[in-house]
Amino acid sequence: MQEVFWVLEATPDPRFPYRLSIEKGGNLILRLRVQERWPGSKGQIFCMREEGREWPAPLYEVERVPVISLRRFGKRLAIILDRAQNKRCDFLFLEKPYKTKQGKYEQIFWRTEKALKERRLRVKLTVRGSPILQIAIDIKERYPWKFHGCTLKKVNLPAGDYALLDKDGIQAVVERKTLENMLTEFSRMSAFHQQLGELEAYPHSALVIEANFSDFLKPEKMRFYSPSFALKALSEMFALHPHLQIVFAGNRKLAREWTLSFFSTLKSHQEDIPHPSVSEAIKAYGIPSLFYGGVYYDLRKRIEKLPHTFTFEMIRKICPDVPEMILKKSLQKMKKDNLLRRVNKKWEKIDE
Repeated sequence: MQEVFWVLEATPDPRFPYRLSIEKGGNLILRLRVQERWPGSKGQIFCMREEGREWPAPLYEVERVPVISLRRFGKRLAIILDRAQNKRCDFLFLEKPYKTKQGKYEQIFWRTEKALKERRLRVKLTVRGSPILQIAIDIKERYPWKFHGCTLKKVNLPAGDYALLDKDGIQAVVERKTLENMLTEFSRMSAFHQQLGELEAYPHSALVIEANFSDFLKPEKMRFYSPSFALKALSEMFALHPHLQIVFAGNRKLAREWTLSFFSTLKSHQEDIPHPSVSEAIKAYGIPSLFYGGVYYDLRKRIEKLPHTFTFEMIRKICPDVPEMILKKSLQKMKKDNLLRRVNKKWEKIDE
C-alpha cells in the first residue's frame, strides 16, 4: 500500500494562514484551509474546504508526517499521525440549513484528542442502538437466547450461533460458549482454531463466553485441566485470532445483552450515512496496511539488515519515502533507547 502523508503548508492568506492536505502516492485525499497549525488551547478550529484556489506564490511546507490510521466514526473522520505528540485528531463534517434561503451549507471543525477529553458538555456515544433487528439463530442451538422486540428466525448458519441479517445477507456473527463448552474445546484445540478462523473471516464477529476470565483460573472449576493450561489455551486464542472479538460476559444473561447491543450498534453505524467528504476520504485511503508501530519500529527492522556501522545516506536509500526530519528523530530515539551510538559522523549498532 502506498504511504499516506499529512502535509501542512503556510499560505499568504491572513484568515487561513495554513493549508492542510492528506495525500496518498501523490493523489489528494482531503485538502482544507485551516487557521492554525494545530487546534491547541482553542480545542477546535473552523476549517474551509479548498476548491480551485490558485495561490499567487509557491507555498512553504511546514511539516510532512506519515498517517498511521484514517477511519470513520459516525460523522467524524479520525486521523492518527506517526509522531509522539499532537498525533490524534478528527474532523467533524456537518451540513446545516440556511436560515434565509433554501439549501444547506457545510461546516468543518478540526478537533484534537485533548479537546474532546476536556470538553465534557454531556455524555454522548458515537452511535445509538437500533431496536429493529433481524437476527438468525442456528438450528443447532438447543436453548437459544431470547431477543425481545427483534425479528428472529431459525436457519442453518454457516458459522456461529447467532447472526445479524440485512438485505445483503449476514453482517455479523456471534459464537456462544458456556464454561463447559470451552472445557470441551480445550480437548480439540486444532479443530477449534479452524472454527474460530471461519468466524474471523467475517468483517464483524465475536466469541462470547458465558463465564468470567477468572473462572478459568479456579482449580475447582477446571476439573480435567490446570489453571495454567487454561490460561495458555485462552492466550493462544487471542494470539492466533487477532481480528476476532473474545468477550468474557460472566453469565448467560449478560452474554445475551452484550450480543444484542453489539448487533444493534453495528446496524445503527451502517445506517448512519456519513458526510460525502468522509466517504470519499475513506474510499481514497483504502484498506490500511498492517501497523507494527510506525516509522520508528519499521526503521529498526530495516537497520537490522545494514552493516554494524552505517551512514545516514544508507538510511535514506532504504527509506526513500520517509521525510528526512522523521528519519533523524527516529535515529535519535534509537540512540536514547541505547540501540545506536554516534561515532565519527556515522551510526553504530550497540550489541545487546
